[in-house]
This record gives sequence, C-alpha cells and structure tokens, in this order.
Amino acid sequence: MDKEENKEASVSISNNDTGTNDMEDDDYDDDDGKHTVLLGPQVPLKDHLELDKDDDSLRRWKEQLLGDVDTTKLGETAEPEVNILNLTILTPDRPDLVLPIPLVRDDKGYAFALKDGSTYSFRFSFTVSNNIVSGLRYTHTVWKAAVRVEKQKVMLGTFSPQQEPYTYEAEEDTTPSGIFARGSYSAKLKFVDDDGKVYLDMGYCFEIRKDWPSSA
Repeated sequence: MDKEENKEASVSISNNDTGTNDMEDDDYDDDDGKHTVLLGPQVPLKDHLELDKDDDSLRRWKEQLLGDVDTTKLGETAEPEVNILNLTILTPDRPDLVLPIPLVRDDKGYAFALKDGSTYSFRFSFTVSNNIVSGLRYTHTVWKAAVRVEKQKVMLGTFSPQQEPYTYEAEEDTTPSGIFARGSYSAKLKFVDDDGKVYLDMGYCFEIRKDWPSSA
C-alpha cells in the first residue's frame, strides 16, 4: 500500500491523551456497529463477475479491482475472510521482531517490550480470501494504569482476494521516555470492515523499559 495515501494512519504510543477512561468503560471501538455502512447482501464474487458482463466499462473496472485474482478458482462463498497473520516491530536499533498472531506472552505476561525514547513502527501482514473486503480498518487503543494514553482509528481500504499477503506499515513514531513512561501497558487491537464483520479482536500487554531486552 502507498504510505503517502495513509498519512493519517499511524500506530503510536504516546501520552497525548489525558482521558481517564479505563479498559472496561472506554468505548475503544465506538464507531463499529453504530455507523456501519449498509452495502446490501453479500454476493459471491463469482456471481459478481457474471453481473453486467456485457458492459465493457464495468468489466474493465472489475478487472482493475481484482488485479491478479485467479477467477477460475473462485468459490461460492459470499462472505470475505481476512486473516491477520503477524505484527512486525521495526526499529533501527534492533532486528525486525516478527510476532505471530495471536500474540504469545512471555513469563511476565508481555507480548513484547520496547525501549523508552526509541523510534519504531508497526507492520501488519494479512490475507484476504473468498470475496472483496470493503472498508477494512483497525482500532488500536493503549492504556497505562487504567488511563487511556493512545487511541488510533486507521482506515486501510478495500482489498480483493489474493494468495499473497497484503502488508501495511504505519508511520514511524517514538515511545515516551523517562521513568514515568516505563512499565506495563495494556492494549486492544481490532480489525473490522464496513459491514461490521470483526476479523480480529485481541487484547494484550507490553512493556516499556529502560533498555531493550537481551534477546529480540
């Protein structure tokens, strides 16, 4: 995806939100289910291709949208399926850390650790199958000691099914620094589409510490 088209789409951990909502009271996905775009009933992609097949302009539009999709292997399933494969932490100070989803906790209950004051970015890999997914987006919310310190709502876009995974990389950000920024954080990550279908709804914990862990 073109990062320039997603300037507003960043995943950050900062202290720019001084709200006092805790995890139970915070409506971290308040736009999901309340402002769902009604697109009508889902139709198998195979049937979509048969609609208006004699209209050259519509045929060219569908071909452009589908790209390299092998139409001979399309099934009869109407519902799209999105599988979030992994989360990669990118930082110039360390090798890339690829974390499979669902995230695996260490013996302290953390999915990963970041160094305070460090530059980093997140990259997601995901696959789309069965049908076109419209308006795929994610919400990422972070709390420290029950205080919400970050909330991101990121629109990824519309994707056609393909065998190769899609990737999305957020803009670089910097973790907060100082003794008060260190410690345990909790977070929720949710992927949903315009129909309100949820593909991932995951809570996890991470740590910001003075130094990087001894092994990544």
